[in-house]
Amino acid sequence: MTEVSSLTGRLLVATPALSDPNFDRAVVLLLDHDEDGSLGVVLNRPTPVGVGDVLEPWAALAGEPGVVFQGGPVSLDSALGVAVVPGEAREHEGPSSAGESAGAGPLPSSAMGDPVGWRRVHGAIGLVDLEAPPELMARVLGSLRIFAGYSGWGPGQLEKELAEGAWYVVESEPGDVSSPDPARLWRAVLRRQRSELAMVATYPDDPSLN
Repeated sequence: MTEVSSLTGRLLVATPALSDPNFDRAVVLLLDHDEDGSLGVVLNRPTPVGVGDVLEPWAALAGEPGVVFQGGPVSLDSALGVAVVPGEAREHEGPSSAGESAGAGPLPSSAMGDPVGWRRVHGAIGLVDLEAPPELMARVLGSLRIFAGYSGWGPGQLEKELAEGAWYVVESEPGDVSSPDPARLWRAVLRRQRSELAMVATYPDDPSLN
């Protein structure tokens, strides 16, 4: 089997040519990507449902807008928490190594050096154990977003879509997870690229009006 280069932690930005309505102008954070498939969450699909309506203990930690986001069309009855721990990206650019320690200080940490209840995905971005007590992480989380459902691809499926030109792959930034203006995230991510992708940000919502 051909080895797959992991895109975990990067963003998939829907190209204007992508016709699937589930991903129109979507910005997807990849939480896992290997030869077995891919999993991610759409960062710019807020729902009208408040976090407090479904996960009240976590509502105070959720960033604005304090609503649940639709992470994708798969398992809409399940919830995922994605959060940023400030300062983590400077020390870690990937999964923690076994020899790292938590360091001094009163903050709860696992044996791997990460806060208890938070599992690093990439840099400062990680997954939150929503079964854990929120107060364990209240002092360490910089931002939290709750997603209903996720986006999934089987083995080779995402690679096929990339070859067909359905997605741009770009680097993520911690602030993407908690953008206070998700409606503008698609354009904002493209605009910051130092390439011809910055021009795609000006693509009209309705090409027929151009």
